[in-house]
Amino acid sequence: MSLNKDAAQLFQGFSKLSREQRFEKLLDLGALTTTDVEFLKAGGVQDHQLADKLIENVIGYFQLPLGVATNFRIDDEDYVIPMAVEETSIIAALSKTAKWIRQSGSIDTKVEGDCILGQIQIAKVKDFDRLETIFNQNKPFFIEKANEDVAASMVKRGGGVVDLTLRRLDRGDSYDMAVIHLTMNSCDAMGANIINQVLEYLKSPIENLTGEQVTMCILSNLNDEKLTTATVTIHDVEPALGERLEEASLFAETDRYRAATHNKGVMNGIDPVLIATGNDWRAVEAGVHAYASSSGQYKAITKWRYKQGTLTGTLTAPIIVGTVGGVTALHPTANLCMRMMGVQSANQLSRVIAAVGLVQNLGAIKALSTEGIIQGHMKLHIDNLLLVAGATDDEIPILKERLQHWLSTQKRVSLSNACDLLAEIRQASHA
Repeated sequence: MSLNKDAAQLFQGFSKLSREQRFEKLLDLGALTTTDVEFLKAGGVQDHQLADKLIENVIGYFQLPLGVATNFRIDDEDYVIPMAVEETSIIAALSKTAKWIRQSGSIDTKVEGDCILGQIQIAKVKDFDRLETIFNQNKPFFIEKANEDVAASMVKRGGGVVDLTLRRLDRGDSYDMAVIHLTMNSCDAMGANIINQVLEYLKSPIENLTGEQVTMCILSNLNDEKLTTATVTIHDVEPALGERLEEASLFAETDRYRAATHNKGVMNGIDPVLIATGNDWRAVEAGVHAYASSSGQYKAITKWRYKQGTLTGTLTAPIIVGTVGGVTALHPTANLCMRMMGVQSANQLSRVIAAVGLVQNLGAIKALSTEGIIQGHMKLHIDNLLLVAGATDDEIPILKERLQHWLSTQKRVSLSNACDLLAEIRQASHA
């Protein structure tokens, strides 16, 4: 669905609204229907029969909070971004940063490449030259048979197996290892199941024709055949801030210890959207981190540069997602989240997710470069401390004010502080 009103106006003050008021805003935007709202009010999916079909040994559901990030305008189109996440401050920081970009810049995205990647391993090759000759002679046959017998439905949608390539790897002993890479256009599916079926199907003909033994068939999550890029451009950035953001980026580009936490911040934005839409967040995580090491050193997956008032950031990574099949189609909440975003293809979803990751990264390094993590993250973390400490509804506003004052003066706050202050409040009320 497309947002049908002035999104910027309707996003105003969204975080300060009650849940009911947020539903009203999302209804006005066209992001939700009345049926969606009733479903969410009822607590979402509670169908244990569905859970039994998804995993083994089911005993229930573990639910994550489902929120929405606002103020996003990507490729000149407005989006409401559903996010399933438990960590404090992610959605707040993301929405705040997206508003800054909306007012002073732009988010542009693109996808380069069409294919996912699978591997067929021959662990110990008897005669690599013979294998290579037979492989090259029969490659068109392998592709044709795979598309006819296994990937026919994918071919009908415009996809299917595209190519096969043979790699020779040094094992470090007296043997060579051979790896056949298979590239396949999976259209709007993530494609893990179909590509694994194709790989297994090709095992027998490869063994029969070459006399070699295939030892493993599996897709690869490091898919450099299809890369998604998001670019953020912000104008009129103060020199002091712009230079600090560039220095923060250079730190993560240069030092792998910082890069790990930097990239975790990127995934703070990416993973919740993957989870909300029923996509395999573990696969995307693995691909992103592996791609971050493609130079031989683990580095930041984003890059920020400042020049003459303009800040520019980029993220390029393999973000392989699906909009059809799997949990995305089966899980009613995932289906609702897909409709909320209005994405029409896997490529569009991939571009939105890349944009969210890059914007989340900007919000994180901006906080670190200015006020520091304590003032931003911990200020919001106070809400969690109120609940864990056991404050009642009447005590919460008093304790929150005390904790905020403690944080501003001591520059730190903990559960023990919350418990001590709550005890003082209760003692005073009984005095």
